[in-house]
Amino acid sequence: MILGITGNIASGKSLVADLLSKKGAAVLSADQLARELVAPGMPVLDQLVALFGECILTGDGGLDRDALGALVFADDRARQRLNRLIHPAIAELSERRLASLVAGEAPLVAYEAPLLFEVGAERRVDRVLVVTVELELQLQRILKRDSLDEVAARRRIDAQMSQQEKTARADYLIDNSGSLSDLVAKVDRLWLELVG
Repeated sequence: MILGITGNIASGKSLVADLLSKKGAAVLSADQLARELVAPGMPVLDQLVALFGECILTGDGGLDRDALGALVFADDRARQRLNRLIHPAIAELSERRLASLVAGEAPLVAYEAPLLFEVGAERRVDRVLVVTVELELQLQRILKRDSLDEVAARRRIDAQMSQQEKTARADYLIDNSGSLSDLVAKVDRLWLELVG
């Protein structure tokens, strides 16, 4: 079974994926695939530079994710151009990697993808888990983790499909507004339900 894991920014998707990995799941991250695709020397990075200019590069020629993020979260059209370029490349790579993982011995394959619904990637998975979080806690996490001001943090929250819409499309829900031990217990229950 392939379980898609999604949720909005700072909901704890990666933490849930990590907890599932520790239980024996094979985990694939769309964000990690994106990092691979924009590594120095990769064609996708060259295409990004052609679209947005060299201002998105670091001094050593890598992608400056903060610079690109500031640009695309402030401009809907720029974000759409980015998505049209990067998402087909992620889709192609993820399908190959998921097929390889499914052929392996893991009792569960988890595909962590923040934009699972937005890009139609739910077709690649058997079931979908949405990780949710209370809005104020989400905002606090973003401010702390990403060193953004509140305006920039809210812009990133608003740029995503609403948590309510994702929740309505979920097969499973985990609310990550509590403690780590609460989250671990919820992941343990889900594991038992999915794997036995």
